[in-house]
Amino acid sequence: MKEKRGVLLTILTSALLLGACGNQDALPASVAELETVPIKQESDGENGTLPEGGAETGEEDSAAGTAPEGAGKDSAAQLPEENNGESNALNEAIADRENGAPNGISGDSGGNHSAGTSSDGNGQALPAGGQAESGHSETDSDLAGDGTLPGEESEEVKITISAAGDVTLGNYIGQGYEISFRQTYDKGAGDSYFFENVADIFSEDALTLVNLEGPLTRSEDFREGQTYCISGDPEYVNILTAGSVEAVSMANNHRLDYKEQGTADTVEALKGAGILYAYDNNYCMYETDGIRIGIVSVNEVGQGAGVEKYLQEGIAQLRGEGAELVFACCHWGIEREYYPEEYQESLGKKCIDWGYDLVIGHHPHVLQGIEEYQGKYIIYSLGNFCFGANRNPPDKDCMIFQQTFTFVDGEMQEDKEIRVIPCSVSSVSTRNDYKPTPAEGEEAQRILDKINECSRDFGVEFDSDGYLKES
Repeated sequence: MKEKRGVLLTILTSALLLGACGNQDALPASVAELETVPIKQESDGENGTLPEGGAETGEEDSAAGTAPEGAGKDSAAQLPEENNGESNALNEAIADRENGAPNGISGDSGGNHSAGTSSDGNGQALPAGGQAESGHSETDSDLAGDGTLPGEESEEVKITISAAGDVTLGNYIGQGYEISFRQTYDKGAGDSYFFENVADIFSEDALTLVNLEGPLTRSEDFREGQTYCISGDPEYVNILTAGSVEAVSMANNHRLDYKEQGTADTVEALKGAGILYAYDNNYCMYETDGIRIGIVSVNEVGQGAGVEKYLQEGIAQLRGEGAELVFACCHWGIEREYYPEEYQESLGKKCIDWGYDLVIGHHPHVLQGIEEYQGKYIIYSLGNFCFGANRNPPDKDCMIFQQTFTFVDGEMQEDKEIRVIPCSVSSVSTRNDYKPTPAEGEEAQRILDKINECSRDFGVEFDSDGYLKES
């Protein structure tokens, strides 16, 4: 098990900025205050009705949902039927793309952006910068060509991160109990069961990050009008710790399925387990081997281009607090589409231009391609992972994305140590047993071929072992 040395940072909008806006009542509660102060209300876009395309349908759950106004996507989405085989949707998507058929487009409304202030959980400001002062000054003539003193060796640190897709620990209202996630847990599967086949991968990295989709709460006050309201018991958080998961993104279209109480209960469970989290203007930072990693998580599905404010403010604050790496987690795109829409591509590139080191995407519930831009990478969709909201998804393909960042004397190097590990959401093919499993042999190659096909237009390709090919 990795040693956890995370530092949770709650980012608050500065009083000066709020005073200028005349809206001090909108000041969000710090994480330290969540037990006593209500969490701020989401924007209207996220509170709208949005069907979860990855959720199952059947005789007991065939209700159709409507997309929220202003989301600009998913309005015509059909929910997938439970079945054992993979559909020909990818082949159709490839043909459409080659014939020039456009994907959906989400409008970019822009907005005003400003940087706030941040503090740690005790309200104490964290020092800017990540380098300790040595108390000794050297002249240029004292230094070797690589910046080290004569006879002094450079210090190299390698940080490997793993990112996986949608993790739904629980069920949705109306979902059948038979062979469900909850039944699997109730029958005594144990906390370690669900990530058992990937725990060795996650335990060897420096940071594992997944998208937690659905609150961990016992609240029964669910969101009216939401087609799929997902929840799991708070003790399910132990599944994440048993699987060596250190951080979760929470900005998605199910975070408020059980309103503010659901989010508060989830935060309490995560804090108790020592797992970091991020959503909207709640950013977090994880430290390992002296390297600080900042995480920003946004829900573009519900808030559209309004998320750009969080993304710009977030990286400004995290860099100011000494983050050497900053990741953007973007909940975006159209469900069951294998290629990103126009605004996904635009927003992903904006994130890199703003200074993010990696962009991690989810929500489509299927794999999408990976793009290199300005030497950095944009993962458009990781697919599902440990997904309790569907007992038998038609497309079980998913992946673990790994990237190793190298630092020499605290300076990040320009290398491209990237690997994708093709996986299935289930260890069996006939149904979902909620145990994501690395694929092997021909099945692994088939999933790699799919990732390569989806990444082809971006000039990115992986070899038969999943490693990035040099272009």
